[in-house]
Amino acid sequence: MARIVVVGSINMDLVTTVGRRPEPGETVSGDGFALVPGGKGSNQAIAARRAGGEVEFVGAVGDDVFATALRDVLGRAGVGVSRLRTVPGPSGIATIVVDGGGENTIIVVAGSNGRMTELTAADLDTIAAADVLMCQLEIPVPTVLAAARHARANGATVLLNPSPVQELPAELWAEVGVAVVNEGEAAHLAAALAAVPHVITTLGAAGASYRGPDGHVVSHPGVPVRVVDTTGAGDTFTGTLAAHWHEGPETALAWACTAGALATTKLGASASIPDFDEIRAALAGTGVR
Repeated sequence: MARIVVVGSINMDLVTTVGRRPEPGETVSGDGFALVPGGKGSNQAIAARRAGGEVEFVGAVGDDVFATALRDVLGRAGVGVSRLRTVPGPSGIATIVVDGGGENTIIVVAGSNGRMTELTAADLDTIAAADVLMCQLEIPVPTVLAAARHARANGATVLLNPSPVQELPAELWAEVGVAVVNEGEAAHLAAALAAVPHVITTLGAAGASYRGPDGHVVSHPGVPVRVVDTTGAGDTFTGTLAAHWHEGPETALAWACTAGALATTKLGASASIPDFDEIRAALAGTGVR
């Protein structure tokens, strides 16, 4: 079982479903509404745990009405929350509109995630014990850099999902062993990614591809499913990849593509993440264990 530490964000997602997303200035009638715990860090942590990893989460919630539910969703999933701190002010939120085709529009307000500006000694001890450190960019970049430096100095693989996409300091890229990007991020970050040893690019319904340090390329096809909501599918892919990275890129890619596809078959981010048995059942007959 891989030991994974996630240093990242946790949000409450406010999810509205509509037949079609409104044009600028337009009002449309919605079909439904739900409060669903999410955030890239939390989603990836839950995905890694459900896919078989041993996971600890380092992050922050606010002192508002959402904080307890956000903490509980990680705990119920079996993710360690001893390093999930409470800070004054609101928790992170994301406003999500999902249309009839399962595509979404998302607005994120950082809240407590933006106040994750330092790592404590206990946080650093947790990071030092990891096999894989998984980070995203919904918390301050200096905090991501500090975590990555400490993880790599202690022998962990640093896996970065550079989303939301932005320019990053060379010092951070120097610590990254594995990068997971979508096609748009891959194009935007092409120069920086060239120096990353392992790069995985998600291709939506077409699956994903892997490029290794020796130029070796592996592709995995998409898994046909009936899409309900794509929210959190990329996070499910990334967390599952981290949980199976120690088995080699080809196996990890197969698990990640399958889990990411299954995550689109249900509404919401954390609620749609498949567990180990669901993924393994979907892989039956493919030769992947």
